[in-house]
Amino acid sequence: MIKSSEKDNLSNIYLSIVIPVYQNEDTLGDLYKEIQETVINQNSERKIEVIFVDDGSTDNSLETLCKLKQQFNNDRIKIIALTRNFGQVPAIHAGYELSEGEYIVNISADLQDPPELINEMTQFSSRDDYEVVICTRDSRDDPLITIFFSRLAYWMMKKLSFKEMPLGGFDYVLISKNVMNTILSNPEANPFFQGQILWTGFKTKFIPYQRRNRQIGESQYTFSRKLKYLIDGILGYSYTPIRLISILGLIFSFSGFLYAIIIIINWFLGDAPFQGWSPLMLIILLSSGFQMLMIGIIGEYIWRTLDQVRNRPPYLIHKIIE
Repeated sequence: MIKSSEKDNLSNIYLSIVIPVYQNEDTLGDLYKEIQETVINQNSERKIEVIFVDDGSTDNSLETLCKLKQQFNNDRIKIIALTRNFGQVPAIHAGYELSEGEYIVNISADLQDPPELINEMTQFSSRDDYEVVICTRDSRDDPLITIFFSRLAYWMMKKLSFKEMPLGGFDYVLISKNVMNTILSNPEANPFFQGQILWTGFKTKFIPYQRRNRQIGESQYTFSRKLKYLIDGILGYSYTPIRLISILGLIFSFSGFLYAIIIIINWFLGDAPFQGWSPLMLIILLSSGFQMLMIGIIGEYIWRTLDQVRNRPPYLIHKIIE
C-alpha cells in the first residue's frame, strides 16, 4: 500500500525539459520523437514535461508545436509563445518560470544536442547529489574558423570571469529546482547564461560530449549576437576592463610626465628632442584612440547599469498552451 506522502511524490513532476525555439519548424517533430524514445519511454515510472518556448519565430514553429501537441494528445507538452524575439536566455528563463519539475534541463531545438544524455545527467543528480550537471562540448562538427573563435571567446571568459568555464562552452545543462530559484531570484537585464549557472557555486558535474553537426536549417545565432554575449560575459562578471583603464591611465600619465622632463632638459641644452608635426600627430592619434576606447568601455558599464535599473521584464508571454 502506498502512503499519502509517496502518492504526493508520484504525482509530482520529476523532470522538466525546456526547449527555446526560434525558426526551428523543421526540427521540432524529430526532436520530440527522440525525447519520447530516449527519455520519456526510458523513464515511464516518472512524470516528465516538455516545455517549448517559442521566442517570436516568424516561420511556422508555433503552428508546428500545436500540431505536435495534438498529434501526441497528452499533457506532457507545454507551449509558451512570447510576444516577440527576446533572445535565447530570456526564452530559457520563461521556461524555467513555468516549469514544475524537481530537475530542469534545457536543450537546443536544432537536434545538435543528443537527448539520450539527459538520462545520464539525471542519474548524476539523483544518485550523487549534483545540483548542476553541465554537458561540455568536447568536440563539435563545425567549421574550423567557428571553432577557433568560439574557443578564443571562452578562453577570454575563463581568464577574466570564470576559471571553471570549459573552453568548449556549454548550453546543455541540468539544474535542480534550488539552483533555478536562485537564478530567477537574481534577474539581470543582460543575462549571461553560463555565468548565471557557474556563479551559483553549487556542486557541479561536467560531462564531455560531441555536438552533432547541423543537418537542417541555419543557425540564427549571428556574429553580432555572439559578440554581445561575449561582452555580457566579461563585463557582467569581471572588473578587469575598468582596472585596465586605470593601469593605462597611469602609464600614459607617467609617460607624459617623463616626456615633459625630457623636453625641459633639452630646452635648457638648446635642443629639441623631436622636430616636425609627425611625432605630434602620432602622439595625438595614439592617445585619442586609447581615450575613445576607455570611454567606450565605461559607456558599456553605464549602459548595462541603466538597463538594470529600468527593471523592464526580460520577456512578455503572449499565450500558454497546456
